[in-house]
Amino acid sequence: MSFLKAEWGKLALANYETDPGILKRYVPQGTEIDLWNNTCYVSLVGFMFVNTRLLGLPIPFHRNFEEVNLRFYVRHKQKGEWRRGVVFIKEIVPKHAITVVANTIYKEHYQTMRMSHEWQELKKYRSVWYAWEYQNKVNSLMIKADLLPHEIAAGSEEEFITEHYWGYTKVNNHSTMEYEVRHPRWNAYKVNEYEINVDFRTIYGEEFVELSRATPKSVMLAEGSEISVEKKRKVEF
Repeated sequence: MSFLKAEWGKLALANYETDPGILKRYVPQGTEIDLWNNTCYVSLVGFMFVNTRLLGLPIPFHRNFEEVNLRFYVRHKQKGEWRRGVVFIKEIVPKHAITVVANTIYKEHYQTMRMSHEWQELKKYRSVWYAWEYQNKVNSLMIKADLLPHEIAAGSEEEFITEHYWGYTKVNNHSTMEYEVRHPRWNAYKVNEYEINVDFRTIYGEEFVELSRATPKSVMLAEGSEISVEKKRKVEF
């Protein structure tokens, strides 16, 4: 049985080029930073969890909620084949119980904050907006995009950012946890406009302060799908 099943909806992704050196201390043992066209990415991602079920059971008042995370991309060689995955620097959710479960069982880096979202489908465009409050300051990520989605092209930057199917967690300098995230290939929407207001230094740390002044290398909106998160395992070296 999967540990968690849900739908991930309307994933807004702002992708920044960064120096791999600032990510070094976050890289789990047994993995290495995964580059696309010699570029190291860190992504700010906002989306909705919908119809969430833990070990097959819906949890009252914890089925639908926002998440915003900051992540980067790694790969791990298993039996001669590369597994492409993500490492989360921090995952923000509005439910304290989710934070406790994820941090305890999966050794992740969740933090609870007040959050909100708004999705609109208008005559000429759709808009997606996620917001989270920290130290009395509202941070937000907004995207306006086409109404109709398109298929993500093989070998594209969109594919690299969205098609990572493993999660890796640095437990300590000698131990890494791995889990699989299963979902079909996603469609995406052409982004026409975006606005990002995030205090990266306060939320994520001094090493990410430059992201507050940087322009994303790309901004994407993916439709999402049903997903499952499989049970964790310790990576053997």
